[in-house]
Amino acid sequence: MTNNGIGGSTAELELAKLTDMTSDVEAITEQEFSQRVNKAQAIMREHNIAATYVNAGTNLYYFTGTRWYASERMVGAIIPANGDIEYIAPHFEIDTLKQFMVIKGKVNSWHEHISPYQTFIDALANMGIKDGNIAIDESTAFFIANGIQQTARQLKLIDAKVVTAGCRMQKSAAEIALLQRAKDMTLEVHKAAARILREGITTKEVESFINEAHKRLGAPAGSYFCIVLFGEDSAYPHGVANPKALEHNDIVLIDTGCQLHGYNSDITRTYVFGEANQRQRQVWQDEKDAQLKAFAAAQIGQPCSVADKAARDFLCEQGYGPDYNLPGLPHRTGHGIGLDIHEWPYLVLSEQTPLANGMCFSNEPMLCLPGEFGVRLEDHFYMTENGPKWFTEPAHSIDDPFGYHAG
Repeated sequence: MTNNGIGGSTAELELAKLTDMTSDVEAITEQEFSQRVNKAQAIMREHNIAATYVNAGTNLYYFTGTRWYASERMVGAIIPANGDIEYIAPHFEIDTLKQFMVIKGKVNSWHEHISPYQTFIDALANMGIKDGNIAIDESTAFFIANGIQQTARQLKLIDAKVVTAGCRMQKSAAEIALLQRAKDMTLEVHKAAARILREGITTKEVESFINEAHKRLGAPAGSYFCIVLFGEDSAYPHGVANPKALEHNDIVLIDTGCQLHGYNSDITRTYVFGEANQRQRQVWQDEKDAQLKAFAAAQIGQPCSVADKAARDFLCEQGYGPDYNLPGLPHRTGHGIGLDIHEWPYLVLSEQTPLANGMCFSNEPMLCLPGEFGVRLEDHFYMTENGPKWFTEPAHSIDDPFGYHAG
């Protein structure tokens, strides 16, 4: 290994060093799932919502602990403003669905030739709900919402974001602990990935290593996603069609993450394989300084927009942009994170949601220089009563990104 942790090792050696980091991790409890439902119901009563439908996916899991993936068949849960949760699913899935439930409930089912939307309406009627506002999980496919609306025009379908985001934006201590461990794992993967770099290595080789490294550390599915870019390719935030192999003095950009009990990590590191030139050094430092400006601006009670504005204003002062123009920052400064890798609220100029205790964000005001390279440094922070706190400390320097020689 080189003295800054970049290159000098092999995939085999680095994988052999990695051990499970999840043995002491605690999953979300049934009690916490129940508390989430209670909070949702309080929000619904406040906003005159008779019931909320949460579709298969992260919202269903968040409120019920039930893991199920969205498909062409309607599967979800009905949360009434008062009373017990009930489920809706195809009849042949009942026994399987019950195995995944944490919060138990009656399953309203239909056979394949019957309308699931009528089954949904009948379930509401049996709950005493025949009219009023029905909030639909915003991630629900249009065909489901449309099917419900066409079947029961007396119901008013509204966006469930006030309920879903209203509960999910502010994380509990248990959620923050899972997010912290997932990010700790991915940072270790980043360190190991940097050590295996060599001239001629392909992005696919690095991606494969990162996937296996996440598994070794305790993420069963490996990498949730992985972006590896070298040289000029790094100027494109989400990659290129035909990525190049690594050459000496190339910029290296690696963005990856994993899931732990459904909660996501998402960390990006950028550095040079070889010797950084003055241009690379300056842009890297501007990126880090913009990241720190966004972090400092994120204070309780301020709108989420302040973080984006702080980063963007600083970069404009350095000659980038202005606004979203290149060379500069072409996208928002950050996103919320939890069960979804990108979720509300967002660190963007239009977001006026006040920053509140428990909110969790990425901080990644990327600099893109078309025809040259790009630099993205992405770490995450969460809001405390005393202000923002890093999940992972920012990269130390372009020459020592992982802080091996930080004093």
